[in-house]
Amino acid sequence: MSSEPQFFDQPGGFVGKPLVRVEGREKVTGKAKYSAEFPLPGLTYGVLATSPIAKGKIQSIDTTAAAKELGVIAVLTHQNLPKLAKTPDSPEGKKATSAPMGFMPLTSDEIFYAGQPVALVVADTLDHAIYAATLVKVNYAPESPIANFHDARAKLFNPAQVQDGKVDGHKRRGDAKTAFASAPIQLTATYTHPIYHHNPMEPGSTTAHWEAPDRLTVYESTQGVTRTQTTLVAMTGLPREQVRVITKYLGGGFGCKGSCWPHTVLTVQAAKAVGRPVQLMLTRKQQFTSMGHREDQSQTLQLGATADGKLTSLIHTKQSTTSPWDEYAESNSKIINLLYACPTFEASYEMARANVMTSTFMRAPGEAPGSFALECSMDDLAARLGVDPIEIRLRNHADHDYSTGQPWSSKSLKQCYARGAELFGWSKRNPKAGQTRDGRYLVGMGMATASYPVHSSQGTARARLYADGHAVVQSGATDLGTGTYTVMTQVAADSLGLPIEKVRFELGDTNLPTAPNSGGSIAAGTVSSSVFMAAQDVWQRLIKIAVGDKKSPLYKAKPEDVTVEKGRLFLKKDPKKGEGYADLMKRADLTDIEGMGRGRYGAGYETGHAASPAGPGNNTESAAEHSMHSFGAHFCEVRVDMDLGIIRVSKWVSVMGAGRILNAQTARSQIIGGAIFGIGSVLMEATERDAKYSRYTNADLANYHVPVNADIPNMTVEFVEEHDPYINAMGVKGIGEISMVGVAAAVANAVYHATGKRLRDLPLTPEKVMMAGVAS
Repeated sequence: MSSEPQFFDQPGGFVGKPLVRVEGREKVTGKAKYSAEFPLPGLTYGVLATSPIAKGKIQSIDTTAAAKELGVIAVLTHQNLPKLAKTPDSPEGKKATSAPMGFMPLTSDEIFYAGQPVALVVADTLDHAIYAATLVKVNYAPESPIANFHDARAKLFNPAQVQDGKVDGHKRRGDAKTAFASAPIQLTATYTHPIYHHNPMEPGSTTAHWEAPDRLTVYESTQGVTRTQTTLVAMTGLPREQVRVITKYLGGGFGCKGSCWPHTVLTVQAAKAVGRPVQLMLTRKQQFTSMGHREDQSQTLQLGATADGKLTSLIHTKQSTTSPWDEYAESNSKIINLLYACPTFEASYEMARANVMTSTFMRAPGEAPGSFALECSMDDLAARLGVDPIEIRLRNHADHDYSTGQPWSSKSLKQCYARGAELFGWSKRNPKAGQTRDGRYLVGMGMATASYPVHSSQGTARARLYADGHAVVQSGATDLGTGTYTVMTQVAADSLGLPIEKVRFELGDTNLPTAPNSGGSIAAGTVSSSVFMAAQDVWQRLIKIAVGDKKSPLYKAKPEDVTVEKGRLFLKKDPKKGEGYADLMKRADLTDIEGMGRGRYGAGYETGHAASPAGPGNNTESAAEHSMHSFGAHFCEVRVDMDLGIIRVSKWVSVMGAGRILNAQTARSQIIGGAIFGIGSVLMEATERDAKYSRYTNADLANYHVPVNADIPNMTVEFVEEHDPYINAMGVKGIGEISMVGVAAAVANAVYHATGKRLRDLPLTPEKVMMAGVAS
């Protein structure tokens, strides 16, 4: 049993407070440099030319006109692009490169999807490159593509595993089919989802610089510098220490920047070819065909229950579209298997190959669409029985994880229900659907449960404390724009006992201690624990110096008898006996002292007895013995104009139980952002793919609709206090994903309550509302 200190008993004044962003001034003044804003000497600009067809072969490429244009340095195609040491074009290659897609463009004359790069033009200015790219003439031998799993030519198959091999393609717990057949109440419903695209404000951007023939630096818009480095190391054949990836600021990601996509590798190859730095930024249209998407899918849920509404069976099936090479599908069934107490469960997946690029993880992959099916079905069950939607959930509350049999590490869901209902005014809800009006508008109230797992992860951090009273803390994490710079500064300040203005936190560089991706809601818990542990290492080193220093009041004390508070080392049993770290370091002639820490998140973390500034712990259970999740509840009011079919969200409340909250302000913003993300997915967002040509027809932000301020009401967000000693040293659970889980269902349930008609085909556009009408 390993032992680690915990933050719970640490005094301090910054963690949890609504501190304003420490990097805010840099962003609003334009000093913050994003990946396409580094003015390197000799910088050139790359622009992709892409295929208009979705299937076929290149017969010929004429680059003559493009190459003659003013400022053009190179026109690169599959015929002259520098070769890679390794590609992901085989299962073995994909695994070795950690690439998100089992195909690398510009390696052959084959076309597999519309928007596939066929050439890369490098020029001295961006305008020159853009124009020259239009002059690349490609002759194709087109073939008829398959656009999606609905195509009559598409062949559905049952994958052994989905989500890149992380989840079994068929899961069974008990005999769900027999239980369903004998259930007094049986509900079966199909839910359909369109293609969704992430559309971060900052498109995918890369600046590649070969500083020497065997040394590469890449400024990249990535959610994980280490993961990007891993892919580039494999594909270039360079040693890891010769590949540096830097991401100081990121303009959003939502999952699409969680992997190293082909355009990044092509930029590296182009920089090698021209012998100068190359910068490439995807256009908004190219963003739709370069960095994945949430796949189009249909899911059917069969729900069996007793006469009083207790679940006896859940059977889930999903069909979706995948690429010609990969078997990626979101694992929707995971949340269905664990959210409620149900003795039997079965899930299966079907997918069909089509001429599209590989889909990828998008905010709450699996949990977001899976919760839509489950939470709508739970409301349908409540309506069938004539009971309140919260009551049906309480009747089926899971006191342990039925998918694993494990106890929860912590669970505050009942408190979230109660507090959310109070804040929202749920008691005023008319129990009958379609009966509440406000003038011309039908008014409905809906709610849904939210949950997201604690994924196992680990990372490292370095803390350097200076005798003059300031500190520099470093970790190779990334800040998606959600506040990592700020919350880690808060953790470091409290852990080191320093004023906030005396701490500088640095991130986004593979030269810094390794950290995981910012994705899957793991960054806050992992990196904060790493920072805390690095600070503890600093104190342990200083304690060792103190107990060996004859001039120290702590001379010859046992290290385990010494603790630290606000920069002062003292005896636990005699707090008056001690000294400040500055005096100790001055006597030791130390200008600074450095500590390293490894933070673990999830099943790899254990707590036990620890001799540390945090004091002795008394928990001896391992996190691996528990199921670890965040839980919460969303409450929504809608107003539906049946004459125009318009749905307006008029009130919103979210209450979350997510462990320790590092910053009240940034955490609230995370929940609001995720809820808006979910509202967009249920009411307006959808990428349209032409069924004949397998091309996107709305690949821009004018036609891919996302919510704006006018679509969103004032939102109320609260967190219930939750102490979880099992998940990590900080007791922190991520909140980036749970903020979206259940949102679509809460809105759809409110629409059902307003109209009395259940809509299951997303998004809930005006024409679908008007076609459904109102229950009589």
